[in-house]
Amino acid sequence: MSTEISGPAARIARVREMMAQRGYDAVVVRDEANLRWLTGAMGVFDYTFEFPHVAFISRDRCFLHTDSRYFNSFEENLPAGNPWELDMDQIAMPRWVADRALETKSSVVAVEDDMQISFYFGIQRGLEDVSICASLPQMHGDIQRMRAVKDAEEIELMRHAQSITDAAFAHMCEFIRPGLTEKQIRTELETFMFNNGADSLAFSSIVASGPNTANPHAIPSDRMVEKGDFVLMDCGAGYRDYRSDMTRTVCVGQPSEKQFELYALVRRTHEECAAAIHAGADGHEIHMLSKKIIGDAGYGDYYGHGLGHGVGIDIHELPNLGRTSNVLEEGSVVTVEPGVYLPGVGGVRLEDYGIVTKDGFEPFTKSSHDLVVIDC
Repeated sequence: MSTEISGPAARIARVREMMAQRGYDAVVVRDEANLRWLTGAMGVFDYTFEFPHVAFISRDRCFLHTDSRYFNSFEENLPAGNPWELDMDQIAMPRWVADRALETKSSVVAVEDDMQISFYFGIQRGLEDVSICASLPQMHGDIQRMRAVKDAEEIELMRHAQSITDAAFAHMCEFIRPGLTEKQIRTELETFMFNNGADSLAFSSIVASGPNTANPHAIPSDRMVEKGDFVLMDCGAGYRDYRSDMTRTVCVGQPSEKQFELYALVRRTHEECAAAIHAGADGHEIHMLSKKIIGDAGYGDYYGHGLGHGVGIDIHELPNLGRTSNVLEEGSVVTVEPGVYLPGVGGVRLEDYGIVTKDGFEPFTKSSHDLVVIDC
């Protein structure tokens, strides 16, 4: 199984194998999630879309360029025995890439698909300045596809991130009561995660109550929780740059018959779809199974999003369980998160995440699927 070999050295080897297959002399990497995966440097990247780093990987060398704000952090956090040649030379990064191409005699230098067009053209000008004739093909998501299959080190970090999230949910079941606002609940939820081992948030937590639970990505508001409300919490902890993702919907006070019906439907959908997951399964077919179960119950118009997605360094990674065909590989980590959302009334979502195995799906999430009723 692919998860038996761990760490940055094995990941770089996978990139070089891809380079050989595609005829690349080198690859240029700027995406911070890709860099975190390749370098193994924890606690360095701040994912600000500023793109302050660039890596150049040739057939036998690994170069990493940053600036003075991050140089010491890299020196302190790159794993022992790493292959990276680190610098913070005061030079424009596109020209730095061209210089590395000249130094390594690389004439086919692949770049990421989402590289800024200005950076791409800057590399072209830099190559002209150093008199190199080189092509710059796109990698078409090659590294993202490699990241979809997690190794043992990554899986352990995500299990730990989820343990923090599970503890936060248990705490919130004791904390929530009528009269609290959605914002107050979010503050308590996120504070608990930080106070109990989280390095960061996996994403900005969703907390919705009452009719707001009908909005899948509701932004927490000043609405006060009332007796009889559903309260939906979609949250996750970040731990050493890896993320967890979980949604639970609780009821404040005894649920109505309609609330029981909705919750039972979403739970059944979740559990039947999770049971259908295994290596080699098509994520689209499992998504369509969720659509069928909810549609057959008469709520097809109230479930519009995909069933799930990959998770890792980014909160949304490959593979997807959605509208397009996407074969699941052993070692992928995915969410299962069906929901039903009735405008003006409320909604339910139930989400676990875990690893795709040869024969099934192993959730990292330990929180119960039972509907939690908050006494009030």
